[in-house]
Amino acid sequence: MIDDAQLLAYVDGELSAEDCDAVKVALSQSVGARAKVELLRASRVDYAAAFASRPLPPVPESLRQSIDDLIRTHRIQSGAYHTAPQPERARHAHARRGIPPWLAAACAASAFACGVLIRPGVPAAGSTQTAANPDVSPWVTAAIAYQKLFTRETVAYVKDDAATLRKIVSDIREHDHLPLRIPDLSSAGLTFKAVQRLRFDDKPLLQIVYLPKSGPPVALCVTKDSRPDHPVGMRAVDTFDVAMWRQAELSYALIGNPQDVNLAALANRISNSDVTPLF
Repeated sequence: MIDDAQLLAYVDGELSAEDCDAVKVALSQSVGARAKVELLRASRVDYAAAFASRPLPPVPESLRQSIDDLIRTHRIQSGAYHTAPQPERARHAHARRGIPPWLAAACAASAFACGVLIRPGVPAAGSTQTAANPDVSPWVTAAIAYQKLFTRETVAYVKDDAATLRKIVSDIREHDHLPLRIPDLSSAGLTFKAVQRLRFDDKPLLQIVYLPKSGPPVALCVTKDSRPDHPVGMRAVDTFDVAMWRQAELSYALIGNPQDVNLAALANRISNSDVTPLF
């Protein structure tokens, strides 16, 4: 049996001659494995070469810190800190060294292109206050922790792809069974950037990302919720303002820290259908 990691290494030419021969034998016996290899080959993008000729700004410090947090969380969960832990400052310097801008862009693009499983009880690093807030639903806590990984600079890299967006919206309605209308919030100064299908506690969780004129991204997150409708209420969680409400068996959270947008007023506009849909 061969797994996806071995197939990816095979496509990238990273296997030894012996392992490569073993994969070739497995491919000759499996139509599904051959199809996966074709998809992996078709999806190969040389991000380093693609961005080498473009003048790019330096990696923002907020993104460096997010990567540090991800590395630290992974090491803690895998027990890597149990052997010869390094001083905090040394670990950070090592983790940040050599992070090129093209990698930041690739990470952002990949995050918006793939469905992500957000696990309950495992918030992003640095979000202990979020996890302990009794007034915030667990799915909102997870969405806030996930939102903390994105910066204005990385979201700005994401480009519209009409065909991909239509496919995502179709999947949301047909497979996630969410009668969602993605609101056009340009009248409030928010530019639509992406919609992402996530999962939390084995339920679909949608993240619709907007970029304000200034400040970090704003996300409208939606999941199924059979509880009675509830009007818009505001919470301050970590560094975010969060507008939450329930309507028509859907639960909403408008998450952000914008400098020029009144989230409470905008949430009421969305709940009252006072905005036009994008699709």
